[in-house]
Amino acid sequence: MAEVPAAPHRTTGSTLLHPLSALLGIPLDQINFVACQLFALLAAFWFRIYLGPSHASSAVRHAFATLFGIYFAVFCFGWYSIHLFVLVMMNYGIMNTASIPNIHRYSFVVAMGYLTLCHISRIYIFHYGILTTDFSGGLCCPLMIITQKITTLACQLHDGIGRQAEELTAEQNRLAVKTRPSLLEYLSYLLNFMSIIAGPCSNYKDYIAFIEGRHVHMKLLEVNWKQKGYDRLPDPSPTGAVMYKLCITLVSLVLFLTLTKNFPMAYIIDNEFLDKTPFLSRLGYLYVVTQAAKPKYYFAWTLADAVNNAAGYGFSGVDERGAFRWDLLSNLNIWNIETATSFKMYIENWNIQTAAWLKRVCYDRAPWYPTALTFILSALWHGIYPGYYFTFLTGILITLAARAIRSNCRHYFLSSVPLKIAYDVATWVVTQLAVCYTVAPFVMLAVEPTVKFYKSMYFHMHILSILVLLVLPIRPQARSVRKPQNEAIQNSAKSKDK
Repeated sequence: MAEVPAAPHRTTGSTLLHPLSALLGIPLDQINFVACQLFALLAAFWFRIYLGPSHASSAVRHAFATLFGIYFAVFCFGWYSIHLFVLVMMNYGIMNTASIPNIHRYSFVVAMGYLTLCHISRIYIFHYGILTTDFSGGLCCPLMIITQKITTLACQLHDGIGRQAEELTAEQNRLAVKTRPSLLEYLSYLLNFMSIIAGPCSNYKDYIAFIEGRHVHMKLLEVNWKQKGYDRLPDPSPTGAVMYKLCITLVSLVLFLTLTKNFPMAYIIDNEFLDKTPFLSRLGYLYVVTQAAKPKYYFAWTLADAVNNAAGYGFSGVDERGAFRWDLLSNLNIWNIETATSFKMYIENWNIQTAAWLKRVCYDRAPWYPTALTFILSALWHGIYPGYYFTFLTGILITLAARAIRSNCRHYFLSSVPLKIAYDVATWVVTQLAVCYTVAPFVMLAVEPTVKFYKSMYFHMHILSILVLLVLPIRPQARSVRKPQNEAIQNSAKSKDK
């Protein structure tokens, strides 16, 4: 990777594991992150078995989840975790004092503003530097998750109290919150130990249903079990799903400790490499180093998913084969990512819960230019590193170009199987290279290496995307002012994104 390794002891959190950090040569904040997540996994199993809804009241479950979450935050981030609690309590005040028509606006401005200030302080005040990202993410990772939850809850409160049911989409109506949560419910939703370190963001109603023991039952009621030969509802266990995800986590960790270190993104802009390597070989190496950068995300997100599943949270129903699904909170689909044949398909399967958050708080509510505003919000939420903005602005251009190509060309390749296979192979290659080209600045972070990289690539994806948009006709948008107030409009939005 492009980052410069931090000193193993550099952290505001606990130094209890410093000997282990020194022994392994891994930064202490990363050691603390993994230790907390592994402890959270054990606590989650205990929580499900001994503090299940049949053994403990909702108040006890809320209190336990909150207190353990606070402990993990303090262990990982020390005094700096005060920012988490300040942000949470500020927005609790807003939720209880702001008018319902404005509650989502005030909550959004305060949460995003505070997060941005913390991003700035992390780099320029505490001098964490321009090249210090890792999968532990520092305090900003929990702040980013809490910001998602705060704004999600505020929007769903606005939908549930401030709008009529006929004004809402089917999803908004299902997730609308009809009453303001109590302080304990609010703290538990934002600070619970399953998600405080690495997420993911979930919907408030889903979380409350989990705490109250209705989470799995509601999903099971969607299936006619008598028709399947059952005389009562089954009791799905998450153990199999957790074990499977832990295997993925272990493989990802091994790949991170080997591939990531041996294929640094910085080498793609090394002067000697640029002078001696032809363009096509550089493209190939770009794909390799991008693949090598993924395991840390696979590791962190899959482990976080396993923690929630171990607690009994994340059941999403039954698939077409009758198997129980535990992917309600999954943040990625590795197979769909690696086989994606469109930019849209790739984005939909990467950081899934963040994409869902962006859709619910921005895309579905933006009055104009929803695609551009969503990409800009995503960049702002990630932080203030210039590389993020290069990535997301490039993403806007490539998304629009990919949409134009798909709508104008795809139907010509559906007439026969060989043509469809050729189309799929070609679009897979282009998609993977386009993603590599787009996300390289996200890893490089700074302006100078990003500009050097794009120059070495001759800005080819930018140029090709602009040419596509100039040459191919673009289907007119169904509306210039976005008012997602009914199901037909929601479906229209989905079809335009394909």
